[in-house]
Amino acid sequence: MATVIKSEEREFQENPGRIDHFRLLTDVTRSNKGINPDNLNFDIRQLNPGEYCSAYHFHRYAEELFVIMSGSATLRTPKGLEIVNAGDLAFFEKGETGAHQLYNHTEEPCVYLDIRTFISYDICEYPDSNKIYLVPSGEIFNKDNKMDYFDGEKNIKDKWEEIKNSKE
Repeated sequence: MATVIKSEEREFQENPGRIDHFRLLTDVTRSNKGINPDNLNFDIRQLNPGEYCSAYHFHRYAEELFVIMSGSATLRTPKGLEIVNAGDLAFFEKGETGAHQLYNHTEEPCVYLDIRTFISYDICEYPDSNKIYLVPSGEIFNKDNKMDYFDGEKNIKDKWEEIKNSKE
């Protein structure tokens, strides 16, 4: 079924859990209309002056596209900083080379369409803070705490014996 979201229906709300300088607004009309895409996720975002869209990050399993609808912002990528304006497209491939962050350096809101692929899960990495974010569970881990596959598995026979004895 086709669903049309009219521009005059937009209702921007602050994303929950945000802190100062990261107060991104998202149009909730899509969810209010019951639109829940399986593989092509999208949101209309409003980035107010002096705000960042998110922490600098990249996706391991999702591609993303920003369509700047109005206003202007500074885009940070591995190549550096670049101004993006209404009508510009910014594509972010998966992996480190697709890292990105927007900052509204102007006095006017920047409104953009954020389109991303979704295959039921993703892993976002945050190079500045060394975090890993598991999507959609919302779990966040510090990358410095990597473990070997067999860490904690040395006493497997004891575990089996414990299970066997608990059944008796």
